[in-house]
Amino acid sequence: MSRLRTAADQAFSRRGFLVASAAGGVAFGFSRVIAAIDPAVPGSVPAATTGPSFDPTLWFGIDSAGIITVNIIRAEMGQHVGTALARILADELEADWDKVRIVHVDTDPKWGLMVTGGSWSVWQTYPVFSQAGAAGRIALIEAGAKLMGVSAASCTARAGAVHAGGRSMPYGDIAKSGAVARQFTADEMKTLPIKPVKDRRLIGKPVHALDMDAKINGSGIYGIDAKVPGMVYARPKMPPTRNGSKVVSVDDSAAKGVKGYLRYLVLDDPSDTVPGWVMVIASNYYAAIKATDLLKVTWTPGAGADVSEKMLLDHGAALVAKADGGIKLDVADDDTTPSFGNAAGKTLEQSYTTATVLHFQLEPLNALAFEKDGVFEIHAGNQWQSLILPTLAKALGVPETKVVMRSYLLGGGFGRRLNGDYTVPAALAAKALKRPVKMILTREDDARFDSVRSPSVQRVRMAFGDDGQIQAMEHHACAGWPTQVLAGPTLLAKTKKGGQYDPFAISGADHWYDVGHQTVRAVANDLANTTFRPGWLRSVGPGWTNWALESFMDEAAHHTKTDPVAFRLKLLTGKGRNAGSAPNAVGGALRQAEVVRRAAAKAGWGTTLPADTALGIATSFGQERDMPTWSACVAQVHVDRATGFVRVQKLTLVVDAGTIVDPDGALAQVQGAALWGLSMALHEGTGFEAGQVKDTNLNTYLPLRIADVPEMDISFVESAEVPVGLGEPATTVVGPAIGNAIFAAVGVRLRHIPITPAAVKAGLKGA
Repeated sequence: MSRLRTAADQAFSRRGFLVASAAGGVAFGFSRVIAAIDPAVPGSVPAATTGPSFDPTLWFGIDSAGIITVNIIRAEMGQHVGTALARILADELEADWDKVRIVHVDTDPKWGLMVTGGSWSVWQTYPVFSQAGAAGRIALIEAGAKLMGVSAASCTARAGAVHAGGRSMPYGDIAKSGAVARQFTADEMKTLPIKPVKDRRLIGKPVHALDMDAKINGSGIYGIDAKVPGMVYARPKMPPTRNGSKVVSVDDSAAKGVKGYLRYLVLDDPSDTVPGWVMVIASNYYAAIKATDLLKVTWTPGAGADVSEKMLLDHGAALVAKADGGIKLDVADDDTTPSFGNAAGKTLEQSYTTATVLHFQLEPLNALAFEKDGVFEIHAGNQWQSLILPTLAKALGVPETKVVMRSYLLGGGFGRRLNGDYTVPAALAAKALKRPVKMILTREDDARFDSVRSPSVQRVRMAFGDDGQIQAMEHHACAGWPTQVLAGPTLLAKTKKGGQYDPFAISGADHWYDVGHQTVRAVANDLANTTFRPGWLRSVGPGWTNWALESFMDEAAHHTKTDPVAFRLKLLTGKGRNAGSAPNAVGGALRQAEVVRRAAAKAGWGTTLPADTALGIATSFGQERDMPTWSACVAQVHVDRATGFVRVQKLTLVVDAGTIVDPDGALAQVQGAALWGLSMALHEGTGFEAGQVKDTNLNTYLPLRIADVPEMDISFVESAEVPVGLGEPATTVVGPAIGNAIFAAVGVRLRHIPITPAAVKAGLKGA
């Protein structure tokens, strides 16, 4: 006979609560439920191994049960990065996939640089894990051969065992024997033979995602789930400006009436990460929320308290107009500036803008911090641990060796958690109170503290000869520079002449089209840099550069009375600097031309469509020329002339990302990226008012809704080339494809995103 399971039978999580309530009816007994919850176990703590472990490399080990544990330094935020990376290693290792596990490691220095962003994870890890898997295979064959008394040359590895003739020895038995794994030097690893494409058994094949079950059954632990005995809760009272605010006075008389309120803290932050922050401390989070609302704080605000979105854009436009500002990238054969004549028909010039964009990830920012045995532990989901560790050490006044970060699942990152600033206030509070502190931001706090994608201003120019051929092109882009502000000048890119610029604010403008003399100039919007902390957001620089570039390429096509697809193909010749090079960009612009051809053909380019309905195309290589992900998108849109409403009916995308390691993950990445591109093109966007973003919750900030999701046709070019990034490139092609389709449908050219119905109606009225 079955019976209802109570809190005493099973720890009850918030996800468990949702599942139970959805099943029909909710029983209330919260004190009993809360008492039954066990402290969350950090995701970076692996299960205990069975018997001796066979560890031929840093990146994995095999225990006596044959369980293979792969160490993952990348953050998991829904993209199944652990599955993608583990299968690279497991394929070379000839592992039994059912015995592969992953563990997201902590910040031990032995792991090296820990960062998850820029669509780099598979690209950067592929050679390392391929070599690690090959090393393991060789070590296992050698050890297995010795144990079976045969020569290594007579052995093969397959399905988690070493085989010799009719005999075999499972990997677990080799580990159980206590055989010492052969160790490989870094130079030896680089020369190890990697299996040919035809022998791959896991890469590119369907497998069960290793973290899927935990995400579905609720056992997966996110940063917001982390808890330890004796911890208190904290919420910040946010200052009026992101930078430079100073606390004048605090009045907590009203807050003292809240049951559970303990005290407030004025944070002293030597790292200047959270100036002017006042932390409310309470025994439970509800009390922390309520008491914070009642706390009265007087500040002296810092710079930027009067800044508006218009001021940011106007300042950007003025900086772009100055000929002597910014940094020129090394994209031309010489550093001369071509002459742009004013003769009618010989010069085309346009300006483009984009609005401030919030990350609005599902899980608000949070961090749990405490000191244990002289080491500060920070429990949080984070994308760039190596970046925030020195800042934490400075804030706490301890050596970096005295700070460790524990990894958790991220309920959305999208670049926001590359900036780990949210860990600092929790750590400072824990140090001051000498007890564990769990800080959770409300949705409104999260929006105000966001490292937003900066608004941008761009000017693009093209010069034509008497024969109509393109002679020169200029692209000037001005925005806040996230790398300069968050990572410091040492991580800025350098030109041959020693100039420094933020590649994540300009990459994508150094395109693969043949346009004669090409000039690309990156300009930092200093007003943006001082008003807020510009952040990286899924698609980073090309989120605005490709909007301008591909909108302008369409305008240039119409200027020359050329079909937009034919115009692009004519310029993607793959000659000179656009020929491409090994190992990552083999084929160069010719591969970009191919995705354009395929996307146009699949979408039915040139076919007749109903009135006010049309196709638009855009293409990109992602964000970095040394890691190009060739992408093309055709958007089919219908424009309602009466309302100005734009409905995207279909998106057709073709992507060449080299070897597709994880087909399921690749499809999901492109789907998500494309829908975010659509969301930012037509729906998302906020603005600054009095130094703060004006939209702080989903009642006014309106991302794409399910009802507006179009039909999607996504395909990948089959390739054996090096796998490159997939998390972001598709984001960049959707916006300009939609803008170009709107022009084709109703003759209205929009040069600002998000594209609103009011802007469309104004364009129709002026047409």
